[in-house]
Amino acid sequence: MTYLPYGKTASGPWSVEITPSLAGWTYSGLRIVDLTDAPVSFGTGEEEMLVLPLAGSCTVTTPGETFELAGRASVFDGPSDFAYIPISTHVTLKGAGRIALPSARVTRALSPRYVAAAEVPVEIRGAGQASRQVNNFCAPDVFDCHKLMAVEVLTPAGNWSSYPPHKHDTPNPGEAVLEEIYYFEVADQGLGYQRVYSSERGHIDTLAEVSSGDVVLVPYGYHGPSMAAPGYDLYYLNVLAGPAEQRTMAFCDDPRHAWIRSSWDDQLIDPRLPFGRTP
Repeated sequence: MTYLPYGKTASGPWSVEITPSLAGWTYSGLRIVDLTDAPVSFGTGEEEMLVLPLAGSCTVTTPGETFELAGRASVFDGPSDFAYIPISTHVTLKGAGRIALPSARVTRALSPRYVAAAEVPVEIRGAGQASRQVNNFCAPDVFDCHKLMAVEVLTPAGNWSSYPPHKHDTPNPGEAVLEEIYYFEVADQGLGYQRVYSSERGHIDTLAEVSSGDVVLVPYGYHGPSMAAPGYDLYYLNVLAGPAEQRTMAFCDDPRHAWIRSSWDDQLIDPRLPFGRTP
């Protein structure tokens, strides 16, 4: 199943728990925890992880490091600071808020690190009704991990993102093989839509109505558009990892729709962007 509504994967302290085993693949994972008064402790095991506040703040404690994450009021209030935690590490989270832990199963341990929100590159992509914002906090050329990659995408109400549809499921020049997770939040308890469809790798056919807390898995196939319904800004966290030693998010557009990119040349950027701060 590619569409996982909120609550479908809840387990223990996690409101969302996507492990490689649950997803039926090898690398990518995601956990979401709603922190209140009680701390949450866990081990990273074979996964490198990021601690990313979606709303609220937290303290991240490991045997050798403690990081204070200031966080943010919501995902629509600009990028957050975050921390990187390596494999085989015991972690305790304490604070108040909704915290995401993107992860990837790896074999190499890197050092724990902290990144301030002001250091997260903000990119505006597309134009017109395909204008969207990308917070490249863990893009391959921005932050060093073994395999994990993650970005945040914010789409103003009525716009389309993850567009034109694209894929990364075949080892071709200019295309990486990646397992991808979409985790959604929608402003004002609204809704959006996500499309995933077949490529030469196999059959897949998903058109999901998504709301806050929902997840869509992309094991292969073309994915997009991500559609923000009129009246409701759309956010999603993308988590990606794959077998290649060199981290890359390289993709291949659906050739039927690749021409869309050239149509942006004479369109203006949506003036509602950016969310949170100037890129």
